[in-house]
Amino acid sequence: MTMQYIKLGTTGLDVSPIAIGAMTYGDPNRGHPVWSLGEDDARPLIRHAVAAGINFFDTANIYSQGTSEEILGRALRDFANRDDIVIATKLRHPMRSGPNGKGLSRKAIMAEIDHSLRRLGTDYIDLYQIHRNDHSTPLEETLEALHDIVKAGKVRYLGASSMPAWEFAKALHLQRANGWARFVSMQDHYNLLAREEEREMIPLCLDEGVGTIVWSPLARGRLARAFGDAKTTARGGTDGFADLLYPPLTGESDRAIIDAVGRVADARGITRAQVALAWLHSKPVVTAPIVGASHAQQIDDAVASLETELTADEIRALEVHYTPRHDFQGLSDDSYMQAIMDRVPQFIPAS
Repeated sequence: MTMQYIKLGTTGLDVSPIAIGAMTYGDPNRGHPVWSLGEDDARPLIRHAVAAGINFFDTANIYSQGTSEEILGRALRDFANRDDIVIATKLRHPMRSGPNGKGLSRKAIMAEIDHSLRRLGTDYIDLYQIHRNDHSTPLEETLEALHDIVKAGKVRYLGASSMPAWEFAKALHLQRANGWARFVSMQDHYNLLAREEEREMIPLCLDEGVGTIVWSPLARGRLARAFGDAKTTARGGTDGFADLLYPPLTGESDRAIIDAVGRVADARGITRAQVALAWLHSKPVVTAPIVGASHAQQIDDAVASLETELTADEIRALEVHYTPRHDFQGLSDDSYMQAIMDRVPQFIPAS
């Protein structure tokens, strides 16, 4: 198929309706030793995505302690035209243990943008995102510093990620009131097993013209396999953070939804991943699900999902069993960070 590009929110930026998530790519010794793919294994996948017409790539400074950015930057320099490609990265989480090694202060932002530019090997970042909020820094300080790096030409657009809707609304208000560059995207947690964002964040984004870039669109692999099989993969078997996102409390509801995905997939003769991604594409607020790919087939399934238009009856069958859950966004910011530290210790740099 020929890739059909769409606009990110109400901007003029053309992006593929699939983004490749680069958390999978990085030095295994500095990230996730079980499932991180080193450069030799990552490069063919990035090249395959570019060949498929995908121009949207998402990473973060913390992924494998910067090596994800390095691998992605070198691969895109070799396989793509920089003017066609949209590179998104993030900052906020700890990059070192010393003072000013994390957060969204002016000092941290000014330092981390230059570090990311160097690692990515580029003069500018297309979409620079705050990787959650930082309640230890005044919001105005963060927003003005982000505005300044846009005006300096280091960043083209700004994005945010999972936070309470009222905080995002406050940020958008402050940006408008002060004439600062605005957030044009929200990277949120949204899939068939996690639809809490439909309460407040998604209506807010629709009203403000903000595009959403969905992380964990396949619920950490749960929507791509039969119920209970996600933990049989290398990543699933070591992904403690997933237990926070999809606790046993909603197990019966999750099973019913996953079974419904399987029935739709079997009836159409396509994969479960294509069905789950097609459901996201049916939502106007979703610009692009972020797909983590460790195999070329996962990229092919994501691209094939763009040609899958679900019927109203199929959408109802996929949605009817949903049970509201206590999403991790209900945790305080400190609790969320502690959960990451406890469950995913490899995210925390040693120095």
